[in-house]
Amino acid sequence: MRVLGVNALFHDPSAALVVDGHVVAAAEEERFSRRKHGKRPVPFAAWELPEQAMRWCLEVGGLEPADLDAVAYSFDPGLAKPSDEMGLPDPWDWLRLRYAERAPQFIATALPGLSPATVRFVPHEVAHAASAALASPFDTCSVMSLDGRGERSSYLAGRYDHGRLEMLASQDLPHSLGLVYESLTEHLGFLRSSDEYKVMALASYGRPRFLDQLRDILRPTPDGGFVAEAPDWSRWAAAAAPGTADEVIATGTPASDRADLAASVQARLEEVLVELATALHARTGDRALTLAGGTALNCVANSRVWREAPFDEVWVQPAAGDSGTALGAALQLTAEAGVPVVPMESAALGRSWSDRELSDALRAARLPFTTPADLPRQVADVLAGDGIVAWFDGRAEFGPRALGQRSLLAHPGRRATTEKLNDVKGREQFRPVAPMVLLEDAPDIFSGGPVPSPYMLFVHDVAPEWRNRIPATVHVDGTARIQTVDDSQPRLQATLRAFRDRTGLPVVVNTSLNTAGRPMVDSPRDALELFGSAPVDLLVLGPHLVRRADLAALPAREETTS
Repeated sequence: MRVLGVNALFHDPSAALVVDGHVVAAAEEERFSRRKHGKRPVPFAAWELPEQAMRWCLEVGGLEPADLDAVAYSFDPGLAKPSDEMGLPDPWDWLRLRYAERAPQFIATALPGLSPATVRFVPHEVAHAASAALASPFDTCSVMSLDGRGERSSYLAGRYDHGRLEMLASQDLPHSLGLVYESLTEHLGFLRSSDEYKVMALASYGRPRFLDQLRDILRPTPDGGFVAEAPDWSRWAAAAAPGTADEVIATGTPASDRADLAASVQARLEEVLVELATALHARTGDRALTLAGGTALNCVANSRVWREAPFDEVWVQPAAGDSGTALGAALQLTAEAGVPVVPMESAALGRSWSDRELSDALRAARLPFTTPADLPRQVADVLAGDGIVAWFDGRAEFGPRALGQRSLLAHPGRRATTEKLNDVKGREQFRPVAPMVLLEDAPDIFSGGPVPSPYMLFVHDVAPEWRNRIPATVHVDGTARIQTVDDSQPRLQATLRAFRDRTGLPVVVNTSLNTAGRPMVDSPRDALELFGSAPVDLLVLGPHLVRRADLAALPAREETTS
């Protein structure tokens, strides 16, 4: 059973290939096109397909389009209503639906040899749910899809039992927790349907003083759904002009109202999710809950659910946003065909290059490099000396989190490291950076969240005795969004151990290998471009090292004129 999953309609276009229940490949189109989020989520862009990601998935699987048993498209236009009937003020939504109806023809044009009849529509919220439940390690589990919008709904709650979905609750549009958060993002001066994670970070700087008022506006309902429509945010805080993000944490100014509003909405979102999860558990009694949908990328809310909902375990799809629906749609069709699905063991599902290909890229760029046997120790020495390391190793991550395949690493024990990294990346100074920690040491330093935590989807409390030892990784509220590292990433694990031997700290700072407004680095060319334009001290390209200091000794290249 060979299924290609495709997400294309809204944002974060992506493709995934599932063969006989095994996830073979998955990638976002932005990693190929170098266009953040692939495209903007407007109706006029709905026709754009993840053509490069689709072709790459087939190449990895050694398949031609005609070899596919099915193409799973993560939206079913037959379920949709016109935007005005759903209370969504988008006069061009009909155009998006027309594009979706013609998706089989568009995909067949992009993949010559594919029959349009091979394309099958999978409901958007089902694709989200499948990306969590079917990819998780649980044969039986509860599932919640928490989205901005699908065909006519924004939420699905249900239960998967050995590949079969039982839907238990949903919420029709226009009520949407995701759209409420998007609306707030725009009001605070950020880019809607892109910068919601900045609002989550900003919330830690405020006080939830509007929480009581929001409880009347955002609330669960007895049928398992909720009431959630974006209010007029200006009743609590004036709208921010785009590009004024740093002002919102200036205490004693009107801008601080925005931080308080972010804190209030974040707190209410957490409460509602806990109530929804608790109600779902009352119906299923399952020990495990799985989560997907863009709202499930809110790691603060995920942690609240993990702590307070009755489930013993909570598993979140690392590509929980719309990109993950390509994977979920492919898994759903696989399960419906009666083929057992193999759990997803890693988010490292993207492109990779051989050691030889990496060295060839360095030679083509005429850069001096070494291939040391003791690479972990040498990297640890640079980190211990306050150097910034660009780390490129193995298959690229699927999803928005840098997980040690495409990361920027730094020393966690310097308070100035956060500001330094934010300057390197060109982003707002209130943004936190995250700790990468050896799995064996994590329980001694972090609590209040699940361990292992390999996908950076929960926040943990930092032990008081460690906060001054790793201050760069501690957010203003005393928490950290951790990634645990085990022997599934041997080179990275050895580097962390070498850094621990050198400094006594089993933690390094980890943030994504990119600069503001750009997708994460994906290819060797991307890595070399970043290294050439950003003040990074060391580039790790697989087993190879390029030192900034060595570049200074290179002779200047002669310029020629014609």
